[in-house]
Amino acid sequence: MNTIVTQVIVLFLIMVVGYISRKRGLINPEVNKSLSELLLNVTLPFMIIASFNFKFSTDMLNLGIKLFLISTVIHTVLLLLGSIIYKRFNEDEYKVLWFITVFSNCGFMGYPVVESIYGKIGLFYAALFNIPFNILMWTAGVFIFSGRGDKQNLRKAILNPGILSVFIGLIIFLFSVELPAPVIKTLEMVGSMTTPLSMIIIGSTLADAKIKSIFEGFSVYFGSFIRLIAIPLIVYFILNLFGLKDFYLNIPVIITAMPAAANTVIMAEKYGGNPEYASKVVFLTTILSVVTIPAILILLK
Repeated sequence: MNTIVTQVIVLFLIMVVGYISRKRGLINPEVNKSLSELLLNVTLPFMIIASFNFKFSTDMLNLGIKLFLISTVIHTVLLLLGSIIYKRFNEDEYKVLWFITVFSNCGFMGYPVVESIYGKIGLFYAALFNIPFNILMWTAGVFIFSGRGDKQNLRKAILNPGILSVFIGLIIFLFSVELPAPVIKTLEMVGSMTTPLSMIIIGSTLADAKIKSIFEGFSVYFGSFIRLIAIPLIVYFILNLFGLKDFYLNIPVIITAMPAAANTVIMAEKYGGNPEYASKVVFLTTILSVVTIPAILILLK
């Protein structure tokens, strides 16, 4: 457990580096946006592909398929749950809170946390677990804000770099493709940038927030509680009830314990939501996750 706590503290300290860099003007909003694009389109896909560089194993494949099915059930239930529990709030708050209930920050924080604790094998399973997430993001996620579906968004979901990298990785794994040493080394080295880069981006983003306004309003606290505490605890106890252990339990709980998805603001802005309120929720859940993530990890032992 000391190792896990140490890893989480390291991630937090890297966030602090990003925060200070933004405050000192070393990173501006344009640089932050470019770094985010680099992470989502290059370093994260490289890290995912490198994580599939294993010799084919039936046991690993079966475990991955079961995690995919568990993820599908979890995200479907969260989609239904989110549509019900926020009815008391106004429409702008309702849409954002519904969205963050379904979609956690699995890309910027989930993958780095899993990778820092379990290494490449954990990342392998997390990538398979997140396939339903990526598909639902551009289908159900768009519907939450706009109230309508779009065939183009389904294409975006399938052609998303995160999904494409999983498909490429699966081909490498299923057929035990031996990549040339320079290629795998490049994938690993570029992919290893993902964790520090993601934490720096989050720290930099938090530096732009108006701290006082973030902590105002009951709805953001209620949504943060659901996102950071209620969901991972429910997932933990239900999976435990079914006797699931190890990766079957830990990967779903860790991914669902992450703060609100980083692109909640982008989705709200593009599809008719309230980007200001979305920013508020993303910032607050990210700040609070510095405390809640270690607490959930301690529960997992």
